[in-house]
Formats: sequence, C-alpha cells, structure tokens
Amino acid sequence: METVETNSVSLKRPRSEDDVANADEIKRQKILEKSKTGNDSGQSIETVTEQPEDRKNEIIANEESEEQEEEELEDSDEDGDPESFADMMKHGLTESDVGITKFVSSHKGFSGILKERYSDFVVHEIGKDGRVSHLDDFSVPVDDEDPSEETFTVLSDEDKQRLEELQLFKNKETSVAIEVIEDTKEKRTVIHQTVKSLFPGLETKTEDRDGKKYIIAYHAAGKKALANPRKHSWPKSRGSYCHFVLYKENKDTMDAINVLSKFLRVKPNIFSYMGTKDKRAITVQEIAVLRITAQRLAHLNKCLMNFKLGNFSYKNHPLKLGELQGNHFTVVLRNITGTDDQIEQAMHSLREIGFINYYGMQRFGTTAVPTYQIGRAILQNNWNEVMDLILKPRPGAEKGYLVKCREEWAKTKDPAAALKKLPVKRCVEGQLLRGLLKYGMKNIISAFGIIPRNNRLMYIHSYQSYVWNNMVSKRIEEYGLRAVPGDLILKEATAVHIEQGDVDNYTIHDVVMPLPGFDVIYPKHKIGEAYKEMLMADNLDISNMRHKIRDYSLSGAYRKIIIRPQNVNWEVVAYDDPKIPLFTTDLDKLEGKPLPVLPTDGKFRALKMEFSLPASTYATMAIREVLKMDTSIKNQTQLNTTWLR
Repeated sequence: METVETNSVSLKRPRSEDDVANADEIKRQKILEKSKTGNDSGQSIETVTEQPEDRKNEIIANEESEEQEEEELEDSDEDGDPESFADMMKHGLTESDVGITKFVSSHKGFSGILKERYSDFVVHEIGKDGRVSHLDDFSVPVDDEDPSEETFTVLSDEDKQRLEELQLFKNKETSVAIEVIEDTKEKRTVIHQTVKSLFPGLETKTEDRDGKKYIIAYHAAGKKALANPRKHSWPKSRGSYCHFVLYKENKDTMDAINVLSKFLRVKPNIFSYMGTKDKRAITVQEIAVLRITAQRLAHLNKCLMNFKLGNFSYKNHPLKLGELQGNHFTVVLRNITGTDDQIEQAMHSLREIGFINYYGMQRFGTTAVPTYQIGRAILQNNWNEVMDLILKPRPGAEKGYLVKCREEWAKTKDPAAALKKLPVKRCVEGQLLRGLLKYGMKNIISAFGIIPRNNRLMYIHSYQSYVWNNMVSKRIEEYGLRAVPGDLILKEATAVHIEQGDVDNYTIHDVVMPLPGFDVIYPKHKIGEAYKEMLMADNLDISNMRHKIRDYSLSGAYRKIIIRPQNVNWEVVAYDDPKIPLFTTDLDKLEGKPLPVLPTDGKFRALKMEFSLPASTYATMAIREVLKMDTSIKNQTQLNTTWLR
C-alpha cells in the first residue's frame, strides 16, 4: 500500500506513557530492548465439533440479499462518538510497539495537525513511465459505434432491474416485455440498442400486443451467452480496455471499484489498477476496465458522489498491480507550532537526507490485536492461536456488532451462534466463522483458507514488516547513518555484502535490509545475528522459512533503509478559518474554482508540502521525520478529540 490511512491526527506533545508488555512479548522485548531506546530528539513524544448440516444452511443462505444491508451497516457505523473513540484507541499500538524508534535528522520537532480535513492529503499516482496522473479532461473519445446519449435515459429504473435479473438468470422469466411509449421507429431503435448495449447477452425483437408495441428482450444462446458477454458488441478496431483516471474523495480503491461495478452491473474483477489508495484522502489514479465504453463510464459522473472519471482512452492491455513508479503527495499540516527556522531545517533535511523507510502504523492494524501477531502464529503453524487472535474479545475501537460477535464466540465457541450476532459477514471474522461452519473446528486451516488470499498474506507480510522495522532501528543505533562492512547493497537486483575495501564507494542511501525469507541473505555484522535471535524468540527458524502450506512460505525481499523523497517543495501559509482549503485540487481546476484569498497575518499557520515517493513507502513516515512525532492513533488520544473525526 502506498498511501496513508489515518484518522485526522494532531501531532502534539502530550505526556509520554510506559506500557506493560504482554506476557508473550517479554522474551522478545529482552532481546530487542537495545533497539527500543525512544526517539533521538530527546523529547517525550505521544503522538469443538462440526456443525449439523441444517445449521450450516441456515447461516450460509441468502448471501446476495445481505450485501445491501451490510454496506448500509458499514457506512452508518463508520464514525462513532469521537471521545469514546479516543478512549478506546488507548488500547492500540504505539510506534515503538512495532519497532519505529529512530530519526535521522537533528532538528527540534514541532506540532501540527495531519488530515484535519481529508482534502489536506492529496495523492497523485506516478506511472511506470514517470507520468503523474491528473484528472484534467472529461471529454469522451469519438467513436461512431457508441450509442446515443438517449441510451442512458430511455429505460426506467424498473425496466433496468427486470432486464438485469433476466440477464443474470435471477428469476424464472424467459423474457422481459418493455412497452414503447410514444411509439416511433426511432424510439424503438434506441430501445433495441440500449438493451443490447447495457445488457450484453440479451437479444431483442418487436411485438404487437393488444394494439401496443413492445420490445421483447430474451437470451440469445442460453447461459453460455453470458460467459463473455461484452464480446457481443465490442468493435474489433477498438482496444479491449478502457483506461481512465479516477479522482476520488474519502473512499479507498476497493470501495470505489465496488461502487463502479454496481452502477455498471458488472463484476469487480474486470477492473485493474496499479496500486491501492487509501480512504481518508483525495487520490488520483489510473484504472482500466474490460470492454466498458468511455461513454458509459463518463455517464457515471452525473450520478456518483465523491468520484469523477476522465482522461479516457482505449488500449489493448489491462493494468498490473505494482507497475507504478510511486506517488506524488501534497500535504497540509495545519496549526503548526514550529518556527520558520525549525521548518526550514526539517524540510532541508527531508530533501537532502530523507527518512527511515519504516513500514507505517497502518501496516499493523488499529486494534489491540496487531496483525503481525496473527502472522507470527501462521508461520508457527499454530492454527488454534490464529483462530483465537482473530475471534477473541479485544479492548479498543471496534463496531458494536463485532464486539457482540466476539463475546458470543468466547462464551460458546459456536461459529453459527457467533455468526448470528454479525450482520456484516464479509469481514475477516465473518469469513473465518463461515469457514469453521463449513469445515468444522478440527480443520481450521481450511476454514482460514476461505478468507481471500491477499487478506491472509497480509498477516504474514505484517510480521515481516515488524521484524524489518525492529532490525532497521537496531542497525541505525549500532552503526549510524553510514555504510559499513557487512551491510547489504543491490547490484542489478542481487544483494551483495559491502567489503572493507569498498565501503567508501557507498552511502547509507545504497544500503538495503532483508525482510526475512528463504531466498535472502543477511548482513555480516551484529544485525545478521539479531535477525536470528528475534526469530528464535518467536519460535521460528530463520534458516527454514518454508511453510508446509506453500502460500505461507516466505521468500523474503530487500528494502532500502533510507528514502530520499524527490520533488520536495514547501510553503508556510497563514489562515483564519480551519475549514477552508489551502490548495486547489484537479477537480477544483476543472470546475474553475479559485483558491480562497488567505490573510497575510492569520490566526493559524500551515505547512504545505509536496514530495514524490517510490511505491510501497509510507508518506506518514516522511511526515513523522519532519515533525519528530509518533504517528500512531494511540498517541493522539489526549488531544482535542474532534480532530479524530
């Protein structure tokens, strides 16, 4: 994940606190205690048995009918009371809990509010060709084969619903009859074209019934006609994929794809993209979709909130995850306290030295059970613990129905009973409970396998990230910001050790550190041994990272320890109204909205900053380096809690 998902964050300096380590963490903490030395700025910081078949059927039935209700529940429960949220987040993680303890710059830190408004955080994707994605063109490519604009209004919502059910074989009807009001040949032609365009796989004919004209829609070739429905009406001369720029506000990428697919009446898997973008931001990225016209996509601009689609083109290829070069960030930190000199020092250091390339807090979850603990249990092949960590009651910020589900599970260990407490069954907990219902309590591995693969792998990747963060903190503590013999660097994508005679040829910006796995090598100094000790404390063998289940075998990877952002620019501005935007977005420019006139001597000051980062780096870690602040939500609970909304 390249962008950052936190709630609005005021990074002030409340009193620090010491958390008592969990009993199962004590052994690990002893080994790692040297790397947990706090920040370098010298200031305190806060920032059973299988279920009967009839019970299985009772729970699993009617999945499709639940989807709308689940979405409404998820949306309605998204924002709770801010004070209770702040109180619950006291059970969350701090940066030091996940190995984030060091800074590279020497300036004195200062306070600021990150994401007071989601529009204060804007992300533009950078493609593999280095081009930054912008939404700056709503025009649709001219195509003689496109249907007329009337296509989108000639059918009523009821007609569309009936046709969709016919298309997807959701009822027993073999045809749908649409009465032609104000009958003309032209009108009938438009209806024929509309049905075939919007509902591929259906054919139409005209019939007279009781003196009235009807368009009859029916299946052309049975269910096989739906195997690849878009092939029926797609010109051979046109590229199969429509590429477009998606501008979205306060929605993550998967949510956006699900909304688009619902409006287009297609499956989400026909969309492709290069990277996921998080929710609490304005993001601009490229999307590709298979055999959906630009005209249909552009029509969505009239009916969708918080989305805009544009910059359409047809190409012969989809997009692939990870193909992007990175992201360009525009960030506003409001109500800053730093002096002009502090800010200049901080931003110059960011531009010239960079920041530690830690995995950010969102990598590890927001509740009292960190995702890396579940990942560790998977790697240990401890499936009872995996089940327990996911389902057991936990303190902290969670939706009410999840709390009730966990309480029921703790009381009964009955997946059917726990599922009944869970109206939203597409969450990880619901998926695991369905798996337990299907496969039984003695087959947790298969039950866990019901969870989508990417979600399952997220847990073990979180554990890798946890190890990496801790080892990098220890590396910087031991050797500082210089390359030393035994460090690793990449030569044509192959990791090699720095030898004593070559050490002057490299800087800290060349050094990489491994994420643990069976296909990596480790540093030839103290940190190499520290890796072994940390995994040994977790009952894992660093020399045997292959898992008996292939999906969970870790090959490992290399990651630079220091990242120097590109295209770094900044400006300090004064303002009076915390609700006014401090820069214009792509949509503002398209709509001709001017930037508000700002006072020269306002009540508040804000730091506007821009920078570009490679893929899979965390903008919050760059901002952390500027402010010298802990970016975890836990360390924001003593702040004005309205900022947490």
